[in-house]
Amino acid sequence: MNNTSAIPRPAEGPWQNVTVVGAGVIGASWTALFLARGLTVTVCDPLPDVEKQVRDQLNESIPALRAHGLPTDDLAADLRFEADLERAVADAGAVQENGPERLDVKRDLFSRIEQAAPDHALLLSSTSGIRATDIAPALRQPGRLVIGHPFNPPHLVPLVEVVGGEQTDPEFVRRAVDFYTALGKKPRVLHKEVPGFVANRLQAALFREAVNLVLQGVVTEQELDEIVTSSIGLRWAVAGPFRSFHLGGGAGGLPAFLKHLGPALESLWRDLGAPVLDEATVTFLSEQANAGFGATTIEEMQAARDVAQSKVMRVLDDASS
Repeated sequence: MNNTSAIPRPAEGPWQNVTVVGAGVIGASWTALFLARGLTVTVCDPLPDVEKQVRDQLNESIPALRAHGLPTDDLAADLRFEADLERAVADAGAVQENGPERLDVKRDLFSRIEQAAPDHALLLSSTSGIRATDIAPALRQPGRLVIGHPFNPPHLVPLVEVVGGEQTDPEFVRRAVDFYTALGKKPRVLHKEVPGFVANRLQAALFREAVNLVLQGVVTEQELDEIVTSSIGLRWAVAGPFRSFHLGGGAGGLPAFLKHLGPALESLWRDLGAPVLDEATVTFLSEQANAGFGATTIEEMQAARDVAQSKVMRVLDDASS
């Protein structure tokens, strides 16, 4: 996201007017990025204090946006709010939906959005796990619906998982990729629909074993976090799991790694835990979190995370240029 001069402004495409439906953490973060990229943004959310919440989050996003060379002066100049969904999407070139993770809600929203939005508008959902195929029965033209799942926070982290459904028109997938690329994002098209998509499934797998290790008393939550950020977190920032193990195989690459270390790795798979998030487990994990993180507010932790994440991303951008 650092090399802004090489990226076309979204306003150069057919997306000058964007509607953000649902203005929680994800929706407000998308709003910040859209505005910084020169788009006109309409936010639609029925909550009575939505305007204050969005403006507060816009202010919190400014340091990260500036760190990536994006303009932030008068960031909210092209922002408006419209509580009526049909009016909010009436002239949208793209609609980014961020409503509750409930299939019935998604179907209702997109049924109304499709009827009111222009025929050329991109219909995009930030859902973290619901398939486009499952939302599609609510639409007359399901080919327009594409999942555009960001990694939180969208205004900072570049990944967007782009996933079409069984009835999605490939042309709309291509247009979604163009849209997110113009925003400076790194869209990755998944070749198959799976619940939770890819990044969240990887998170879930790692977190399951993290919970298991904490419950077994092997480490505390804070100690586990430090282990991750001091090892695989650093490694995966520059090389993902497959490339890392390919390098781990030396001259023989991944085939050599799997031949020599695969059996030991497979034995660990069989030993991984399968904890359940029952009441006792949730209480145990929550008590540790409160003890370890409670002295710092969520807002302070988010700000520190964004600053550190921006520095890491700048270094990675410089290394790849």
